[in-house]
Amino acid sequence: MADDSTSCSRGDGLNSGISVSLTDGTLPAIQGRVDERGISAQLGEAAQHQIERDNLDELLADFESVNGPADPAAVAIKQTLLTRAASAGADSTA
Repeated sequence: MADDSTSCSRGDGLNSGISVSLTDGTLPAIQGRVDERGISAQLGEAAQHQIERDNLDELLADFESVNGPADPAAVAIKQTLLTRAASAGADSTA
């Protein structure tokens, strides 16, 4: 699992400037989605989301190394319950 030196919290620390190269299709796609915060904020947010996903993957791997893999049938049941609950919540706010 990642040590504390690689952990990041959203909005922590000072901004640092770097240069980033993007593919021809990526930059226009980002430009079409940004708000007043701009491209730097969009890329920072995307990087933070990736860090969070990586941290979750590491946490899951640690859990599975101790407890073994999750039972696929139990996962399917929980996924159905969560999806149904999310749909019901969306329907009640419409």
